[in-house]
Amino acid sequence: MYTRSTTVQADPQRIDEGIANVRDEVMPAVQSMPGCMGLSMLCDRDSGRCIVTTSWDSEESMSASREAVMAMRERATEVMGGRFDVQEWEIALLHRAHQAPEGACCRVTWTRGDPARMDEMTETLRTGVLPRLDEIPGFCSVSVMGDRQTGMSVLTATYDDRASLEGSAEAVRGMREQFTQQMGLEVTDMAEFELAIHHLRVPEMA
Repeated sequence: MYTRSTTVQADPQRIDEGIANVRDEVMPAVQSMPGCMGLSMLCDRDSGRCIVTTSWDSEESMSASREAVMAMRERATEVMGGRFDVQEWEIALLHRAHQAPEGACCRVTWTRGDPARMDEMTETLRTGVLPRLDEIPGFCSVSVMGDRQTGMSVLTATYDDRASLEGSAEAVRGMREQFTQQMGLEVTDMAEFELAIHHLRVPEMA
């Protein structure tokens, strides 16, 4: 399973227009493409940072869609009044405790590490971190995407609402410090978002 993430640095005043464009125009078109497994959109209304992620059943399906989505991406960026950056990932892990409700929020953590340890990192997350996340009140799901060439990875943890997200911060901080130290990872960025659109149909991979 693979994903393509488009990060848009948008005008905060135009985020609702952007959500409507992605929901009403981009999502139906992308979901009709062979191999598409859905779409999600994260938004930070304060900074204007938005991340639109499409998922695919194979690297071939993702590659075949590149040209077709280009015009849609440019149009969505135009609507939001921003600029964009694109990254492609392999889905290493996906675990759902339960479906995310309306109003769900996410904490996204980007890391850099040794590409050769990607599988070890995934296994350590699966056995050492997932059981502890399941115990956090309001925890919905977690996904991990990686790039085996660069060693970059991104972990997205979703919670029922903003209060659950904020309430998890202390417990998660300790897990993150222990895990990154154990795996020799550098945290390169971290951000919190609202889950504006959630239509990913990726099966459990944990």
